[in-house]
Amino acid sequence: MTDKIVTRFAPSPTGFLHIGGARTALFNWLYAKAKGGVMLLRIEDTDRERSTAEAIDAILGGLDWLELHWEGEPLYQHTRSERHREIAEQLLADGKAYKCYCTAEELAEMRERARAQGRPPIYDGTWRDRDPADAPAGVAPAIRFKAPREGETVIDDRVQGRVVVANKELDDLILLRSDGSPTYMLSVVVDDHDSGITHVIRGDDHLTNAARQSQIFSSLGWQTPIFAHVPLIHGPDGSKLSKRHGALGVEAYRELGYLPAALRNYLVRLGWSHGDQEIFSTEEMIHLFDLGTIGRSPARFDLAKLDSLNSHYIKETSDDELIRAIRKSSDHLKVPGAAEIPDTQADWEMLERALPSLKPRASTLIELVDKAQFLFAKRPIEIDPKAQKLLDKEARGRLSDVVAHLEGLEDWSAPKLEAALRTYSEEAGLGLGKIAQPLRAALTGQASSPGIFDVLALLGRDESLGRIGDQVAGP
Repeated sequence: MTDKIVTRFAPSPTGFLHIGGARTALFNWLYAKAKGGVMLLRIEDTDRERSTAEAIDAILGGLDWLELHWEGEPLYQHTRSERHREIAEQLLADGKAYKCYCTAEELAEMRERARAQGRPPIYDGTWRDRDPADAPAGVAPAIRFKAPREGETVIDDRVQGRVVVANKELDDLILLRSDGSPTYMLSVVVDDHDSGITHVIRGDDHLTNAARQSQIFSSLGWQTPIFAHVPLIHGPDGSKLSKRHGALGVEAYRELGYLPAALRNYLVRLGWSHGDQEIFSTEEMIHLFDLGTIGRSPARFDLAKLDSLNSHYIKETSDDELIRAIRKSSDHLKVPGAAEIPDTQADWEMLERALPSLKPRASTLIELVDKAQFLFAKRPIEIDPKAQKLLDKEARGRLSDVVAHLEGLEDWSAPKLEAALRTYSEEAGLGLGKIAQPLRAALTGQASSPGIFDVLALLGRDESLGRIGDQVAGP
């Protein structure tokens, strides 16, 4: 085995990149980075009927957005079918595989008979030692692997520990179908060997596959990779993860306004830990990650925890980086209702100035953009029902006084605006809230917003006085 660590992420493009697949990619990427190696990408598209270009695009796009970059070009498994068939024929010639002429009906009867007798519904080896002269005329055979029937297959798994599988529990799997197409099990072994894969890190639903693949590696005299089978992700209730728990494709998390760094941080903690630390920079992940610190119990997906983590990342991300993140995702974000992404340079600059006030109030980029909509509204702005209740006749009268008080203010900065409004509220014998609430409604059209002094400063003198004047004049 080479000294260089080589991992691989090998999704099947029959669906989008789901959250479990993204975590698998992350673990492979981190381990390779931590050990000075590389991660390869293999698209396991041998199922040509179910593989789609849309799924491939989603996988590549999701990995790119998560910044999990692989070495070289992606390997498309279906392009290597000739090499896979070559190895199957080699096993056949070496007496380590055989031709099977069972029909689909015979195999179905075989499974049903086994179930009725309380045995595993596996292939019974009908053609394993049968005379080839018995082969029926005109029937194309499948090629089956001649698996060992005695003893055990042992996997020293870096996560699961020592896993022992009795060979009698594993049947003679098909290597080549009767139409000559190679099966997943054969293709994976050949591609892992030819690509120099040293470590196979994947979900523990592949643990039985590892035993079968180990047998094929051994029969070919090839070095078996080191296996690390990671427990699957469950929902908060402990059941199998599904969409009802919030488990979506990676592209959906981008559309919902999550930051890639936050999602990476969340994913790495789904099964891996370093003490009680929850927040990791990418550099820390690479430095600390190892297979031995992956737990054996299923991780539990918690969307509220992801929201909290994303909120932290939004607060901690610099304003210019956050603007770049919004720009990069602007074609993907699903902003609700009539809300819009800024479309002019002036709007982008205004949004960046507003970020210090907006970031503490948002847990996703969508929330952030949504809360910024008042900045881009055209006069007269729309007032929502809750805000409308704050603009009764008495409140409009106070707003008229506020306009008169603010018109002469030369320094339109948040501190000066705060001082002026506090002075006015004291002179008028009113609590600041009695002024701030109708002001907020008039300026933003909403009952909640960033601090009112920041709102005034962000909108500027002319826009602020104009919006207040619109409401003083009445609907």
